[in-house]
Amino acid sequence: MANKKAHAVRPAQSVVVDVASQSLRLLEGQRTAAEFPVSTSKFGLGCAEGSYRTPTGLFRIARKIGGDAPAWTIFRARRDTGRRAAAGGDEDLVLTRILTLEGLQKRNANTLRRYIYIHGTNQEHLIGTPASHGCIRLRNADMITLHDMVKPGTPVRIVPPRARRTARI
Repeated sequence: MANKKAHAVRPAQSVVVDVASQSLRLLEGQRTAAEFPVSTSKFGLGCAEGSYRTPTGLFRIARKIGGDAPAWTIFRARRDTGRRAAAGGDEDLVLTRILTLEGLQKRNANTLRRYIYIHGTNQEHLIGTPASHGCIRLRNADMITLHDMVKPGTPVRIVPPRARRTARI
């Protein structure tokens, strides 16, 4: 009788963005593999076109962009501009890496078209407070770490404050 090696099954990944605590948790099964402070929209929550609000509900990571770009690289329309940003400034720049989000519910199905992402920022000093124009922003070093850890197709749940206690995917 041949010995069969037990294959370790990698637990399913998921991401939970908790708007109330301005945090993002990467889960491997039920275990928190990583946690980062974030910044969601200063305009609040919502899914309407042109609202600059952070959508809530269920999503998946549709695409990973910028894996080879240097930290602080500026992206426009999901493309590397070849330029790097300095810290600070009033403009809400998309930096370092992008995780595009595809909405999985009727109300948030426009998320990809709205250019709502998880990405790095030039306004790292505002992380931990609602300050974006709809996206979920991370510090650039944290964005590189998260980008390296997740796969396309990973489920994402953006949880509004009132639903925080039921933040399961």
